[in-house]
Amino acid sequence: MYAALWQILPGPAWLRILLLLVLLAGVLLVLSTWVFPWVDEIINTEEATVGGS
Repeated sequence: MYAALWQILPGPAWLRILLLLVLLAGVLLVLSTWVFPWVDEIINTEEATVGGS
């Protein structure tokens, strides 16, 4: 999968690395902005217990 992504990206190696970092930053931004808050609403963390006492 990573080799296919590396071959799809245009340009020399330094440009590919820069593009991968930008894509990674975009994915992290989307996850932290929309996905993680949505999952937090679904999972009820107030009823979670640690231990058993």
